[in-house]
Amino acid sequence: MRFGIATFVDDDSIDTVSLARAIEERGFASLVVAEHSHIPASRESPYPEGGDLPPWYYNTLDPFVTLAAAAAVTSTIELFTGVALLIQRDPIHAAKEAASIDLISDGRFVFGVGAGWNLEEMRDHGTDPKTRGALLDESIEAIKALWTTEPAEYHGKYVNFDSSYCRPKPVQKPHPPIYVGGNSDATVKRVLRHGAGWISTAQPRDVLAKRIGQLRAGADYDVPLAMFGAPVKPDYWRAAEELGFGQLALFLPSVGKDESLRQLDEFAEQVRRYQSGS
Repeated sequence: MRFGIATFVDDDSIDTVSLARAIEERGFASLVVAEHSHIPASRESPYPEGGDLPPWYYNTLDPFVTLAAAAAVTSTIELFTGVALLIQRDPIHAAKEAASIDLISDGRFVFGVGAGWNLEEMRDHGTDPKTRGALLDESIEAIKALWTTEPAEYHGKYVNFDSSYCRPKPVQKPHPPIYVGGNSDATVKRVLRHGAGWISTAQPRDVLAKRIGQLRAGADYDVPLAMFGAPVKPDYWRAAEELGFGQLALFLPSVGKDESLRQLDEFAEQVRRYQSGS
């Protein structure tokens, strides 16, 4: 099992270049970044984890810009959206942005996508929360077509375009790995529909086991498992590894450079001890 770093890269925490370099220097496998385009001031959607919405949700950098910057100063780490809110993005632009990062990074991009939870946020983008699942499905299918076919076309209810050329194509063939985020029966169906991986949040073991059981029961392939925001708890890591997770992205709070580097050093030492069995 590999370990990465998951975080909300924002405008008053460690800068992207320093963060990406520090993650790679310490031997982590990936940088996994979250996305929120904006947070409406008047909110009806409760924070899924309960309580007040953490401050870093309000000032996240754009994930594609962030990962492009990280790509330019690293050579080994995966660059992972965890997750891109695809229902709030034009799929043609998203296909080009993602393929561009895959090209810049020489094939290190991983496309984590999801439908999101903030209803006000998605409405501001013109997305009807009631149909966001169908829109996400069509967007994934359309992006895969743009990545793998030239010219490409797609005709759905929510995404529709005629035969078109879209470059660059991704370096990874047939396309970068796709992971679907969420924790619902609909998420399970979506992962299987697209032959994707599942990127979970840090849930109790029984919740993870239930979803993984559903995935394995319905899949004709070995579903890749990754996690955004895993706690720094070796016992939790061991349980996740037993469940079949291939990668855990440890949660790094959005803090300043000195504190970020200190925490990354601590995380790296914990991982070293875990992997050595000590």
